[in-house]
Amino acid sequence: MTPGEYMEFKNLPIRSKTNLRDHMTDLELIFTMLGEKVTTELSAIEKPDGMNENKKVAKRGGRVAGNARIETEKELWRSVISKDNFLKGIDRKDLTADE
Repeated sequence: MTPGEYMEFKNLPIRSKTNLRDHMTDLELIFTMLGEKVTTELSAIEKPDGMNENKKVAKRGGRVAGNARIETEKELWRSVISKDNFLKGIDRKDLTADE
């Protein structure tokens, strides 16, 4: 999912100052961080030049995290992706940007 789709899935306002990570469960956050870290490591090794090469490296890093998530879900017999929010008890309207 894109960040916008993920925010919609978690029933968060898309155009707000809220941080999506603040609403992720531990496992959601772990797999997000895994994808970012693998991408960072691949970038350090390969030193991609330009947007297209960086995009390819990012997709590979995301694929590693996605595969790990799928394997974890097979073992747990449930989805890692959850509509649950880490910050419980917060009303959606309270998350809209204040002017």
